[in-house]
This record gives sequence, structure tokens and C-alpha cells, in this order.
Amino acid sequence: MAGQKMLKFINVERDMPEKRVPNLRNKDFDEIYAQYATDKAAEQASRCSQCGVPYCQSHCPLHNNIPDWLRMTAEGRLQEAYELSQATNSFPEICGRICPQDRLCEGNCVIEQSGHGTVTIGAVEKYITDTAFAEGWVQPIRPTTERTESVGIIGAGPGGLAAADMLRRQGVQVTVYDRYDRGGGLMTYGIPGFKLEKDIVMQRMAQLEDGGVAFVLNCNVGEDLSFDAIRGKHDAILIATGVYKTRDLDLVGNDADGIVRAIDYLTASNRKSFGDIVEEYESGELNAAGKRVVVIGGGDTAMDCVRTAIRQGAESVKCLYRRDRTNMPGSQREVQNAEEEGVEFVWLAAPAGFEGDTVTGVNVQKMRLGVPDATGRQMPELIAGADYVEGADLVIKALGFEPEDLPALWGVEGLEVTRWGTVKAEFTTGQTSLEGVFAAGDIVRGASLVVWAIKDGRDAAEAMLTYLNQVESVAAE
Repeated sequence: MAGQKMLKFINVERDMPEKRVPNLRNKDFDEIYAQYATDKAAEQASRCSQCGVPYCQSHCPLHNNIPDWLRMTAEGRLQEAYELSQATNSFPEICGRICPQDRLCEGNCVIEQSGHGTVTIGAVEKYITDTAFAEGWVQPIRPTTERTESVGIIGAGPGGLAAADMLRRQGVQVTVYDRYDRGGGLMTYGIPGFKLEKDIVMQRMAQLEDGGVAFVLNCNVGEDLSFDAIRGKHDAILIATGVYKTRDLDLVGNDADGIVRAIDYLTASNRKSFGDIVEEYESGELNAAGKRVVVIGGGDTAMDCVRTAIRQGAESVKCLYRRDRTNMPGSQREVQNAEEEGVEFVWLAAPAGFEGDTVTGVNVQKMRLGVPDATGRQMPELIAGADYVEGADLVIKALGFEPEDLPALWGVEGLEVTRWGTVKAEFTTGQTSLEGVFAAGDIVRGASLVVWAIKDGRDAAEAMLTYLNQVESVAAE
């Protein structure tokens, strides 16, 4: 029976949800993809080959049971598909929207390798959980037994929230501390609405709050509340701050007005989407309207910036990247979306400095690709005499993120960090050098994907439960 519903990739072509036309979608911050209809979702799920070794599953950081929930979707067993999807992923509706499926599950789909076009895994994943919310299948968090132990989680991003979800379902008392006025971390203030509409994040926040997770927002650890004070209130701590320190450029004119950090620019735009009053946006400092915009960088954050600038009504938007398109770290799907919406990419180009006290241009050096480095990527080399000035009224630096110096920032002794500044933690448990203090997500592995943070948060939650059980066992002796 199951076989009759599947293996249709030979006769049924890959068909993504309808994408809104560029000249309409580039004027608002709504998501660019429509939702599948039920029949279309089942049809696309039926293309799965149900292969014996599911590379989609093995290349997913969460090892989601992708072939099984695709089969259930094809068979019309949507509620079961949701329950199976939720079993391994705290936020499947978010991963379905923002995971770079072309580099993970879909990029390793067997039928893609045979020339039939990958199964639209991400779109089906999104459809399953959106349907579950609409149909009321998403159950409130109601632990069968309440525990007395409490855990403090510093950071309300995907890693911290995934851990909070897992711990609360086991009856642990959970308090999450975050520097922002809303939870969600970069899912709320970093990723634009055209990739992840904010009500999608807020509905999970509401579920966690309704389930008994306490949130202490607008809380800067080390300023508003000391790390030691938080540690003293709880039986275990999880550090899940993410990495927010922006990598910078040491170039002439780097401090000119009009040169801004990607995180500041994206946060201002996302606050506007909530209806907040944002002075830096209203003043034009973090607003691209009518400006010649140059974004420096080639990752997904750079793509978020260029596509946001287009929607804000920029006169022109150019993205400088020192390698070529093939060697770009960001999602190729995002590059295509940006090009469709009017972004111009300047490949093999690196900034050499900036013009004006208030920026008027970027000094650009043209590059070529030379020998590969240790990672196998070709190293960019300067082409002598090929410099030029790219006119700009707003320059956005999207060069990636590094960890803040948490021991100094929080005034905590004994918290060991690596030579990169990330928190040193055991690979399998997340246990740090401090007793009962765990760490997960980007603050351990460095800037990475939301799906990896969710995985790390879930793993840390399991390790913390083991730790709490051991402490309880010792106390009972």
C-alpha cells in the first residue's frame, strides 16, 4: 500500500510552492513562497524514493525522519506526519522556511543525483506543521510530573528555546534570560520577514510561555543581573547566547558615517515590522530608502541585507564578494532570489577603503582566484591596477559574527574558552569547565545554522536532565 503511494519521481516533476513575482514581493516583507494545497503537498511528498539509506536524513543535523513523514503526507496521514516531525525537531515550521535545504537534505536527495529533481522536503516540512497549528494538533506543553529542579538558560535564540522546550516537557522549572525585549534571538531580529514571518516565531514563544517557561527579557547579564546571581538561583545553567560580535574591517575610512553593521541594520528593520518606533530608522541612519547601498559579504546575512535594502526602496543595491558565485558561502537559492528582486552582485571584488567623512564610495579592489587553501577553496588574489570607486550612500558590513568575551563581560572566573573565544564545552554533553554549567549553539561551535543550534540545544537538554538526575540521586543517598 505504501509503495503504491510513493516512488512517483519518474512521472511527477518537482514543483515548489508558487513564488510571488519579483516586482511585487520586493515591495513588502511577506514571505515569498505560497503554501502548498493539500493535494499538491501529497503529490510532491509521493516523489520520495524511500531509499534504503536515506541521505536526506543522515545529512540533516537533527536526523529528522524525512522519508517516513513524506510517506505519511503522501498517504494523507498528516497528523501522524506532524507528530513524527515534531519528535526530532522543536521548530520544524521554522527549519522548513530557513534551512539551506540545497546544502543539507535536498542537496543529498538520491533522486536529485539521478537527474529527476530533489523532493521539496523543506516546503513539505513547513506545510505539515503550519497545518498542525491551523488544525489544533499542536498540543500545549503539559508535563505529566513537575520536578523541583530549576534551570536557567541565558539566551532566547533557537538553541536556548529548543533546550527550554525539551526540559519543560520533562517537568523541569525553566527560566530564560535574554538581552532583547522579545524572545527568538536572530530568528526574531536577524532574519527578515520575507524568509520567516514573525508570527511564526511568536506562536512558539506563546506555546513555551503557556507551558510554564518563564522569560526575563531586557536582561543584560553582567549589567542588569550577574552571572553568579543567575547561577545561584538554579540547579543548572545553559549558556546559549549565540555570537553577536561583528567581524570588522581595518580599512581607511572605516569609521565614516553611513557605514553600519548588518546586525544593527537588520534589527532596526525587523523592529519596524513589529510596529516599534526605531529612531535610527526614522533618521535614515539604518534606512536604505533612496540610497546607493553596498553590502560587503557573501553569506546568508549579506543576502538578508541586500534583499531588505531593495524592499526599503534603495536607489541601487550591490553586493561585493571577494570570490566568485561558485565559492560563495550563502545559499544559491537566496542569491537567485536576490538577483530576481533587483540586486547586483559584484564578484571577485573586495573593499580597500572608504571615501568621505560621510561615506560617498567604496574603494574596490578586483580579485582573481588562485590556489586552494587548506579547506579546498581557491584563495582570492589581488589584480594590480584594477582598483575603482563604487559610489555608495550606505555601506553594510555583513562579514560574519564572532563570540563576545563572556568571562570578561560577565565577570565570571573559571569559564574556559577556546582560542577563538567560544565557550569550551564537552562535545557530547555541552558541560563547561564550571560545575552544572552547560553551553550550546553558536557560542560553542561558532556562527552556524539555526538547525545546528536546535540540535545542540536539544542535546544539551538531555545532558542536563542526566546531570539533574545524578545530583538528585546523590542527594537522596
